Amino acid sequence: MTTINDFSATAIDGTETDLADFSGQVVLVVNTASKCGFTPQYKGLQELQDTYGERGFTVLGFPCDQFGNQEPGAEDEIAEFCERNFGVDFPLFAKVDVNGTDAHPLFAWLRGEKRGLLGGKIKWNFTKFLIGRDGEVISRHSPTTDPTKLAGDIEKVL
Repeated sequence: MTTINDFSATAIDGTETDLADFSGQVVLVVNTASKCGFTPQYKGLQELQDTYGERGFTVLGFPCDQFGNQEPGAEDEIAEFCERNFGVDFPLFAKVDVNGTDAHPLFAWLRGEKRGLLGGKIKWNFTKFLIGRDGEVISRHSPTTDPTKLAGDIEKVL
């Protein structure tokens, strides 16, 4: 059986990160973008991190430029933008594709575990996947779902 612990990703600073480092935690995986109408959701994501981080919860942000060229910057620009504008201190990763043949393996797996309105594809930036302490996907949430609305779901699995 595959879980999030079976994947790795390149952190925004270029270092390789084994996602098993988050084993035993509740994780919210989000594909993000800095120039999207949903970009203010970074604030809600950081609020979730601040509220639940000490209880074993982590947001993992994966910038993606597949939707309307809304993440055109380099990784250092993305990191600075997120920290400066939203105080983001949860882990951010290098830009990834979330759909298509070049999709990061993590997102290919996530899409297969919880299908959305477009079947196996991710519709837009800020699609969210809640993953339990066992590394399995619990739920998928649309880009329009405000991150703070996930607090109840997070509480249940913490």
